[in-house]
Amino acid sequence: MGKAISKAIKAKAENLLELIGDRFSADFDKNKKVLQQLEMPYSKEERNVIAGYITRLKNQEAEAA
Repeated sequence: MGKAISKAIKAKAENLLELIGDRFSADFDKNKKVLQQLEMPYSKEERNVIAGYITRLKNQEAEAA
């Protein structure tokens, strides 16, 4: 099993999806680059966790459709 994702990370990721969800995809590396281009004050680890969670949500969204 993996590590649990904190509520703060989930909230940040969901907020970003609401604001600019069209810029994200089901590809982790692309999502990581989008977050890097935003120049938000995220640490490397936090950026990776947010990108991973967004990727997971996008994959779930695609499977549901």
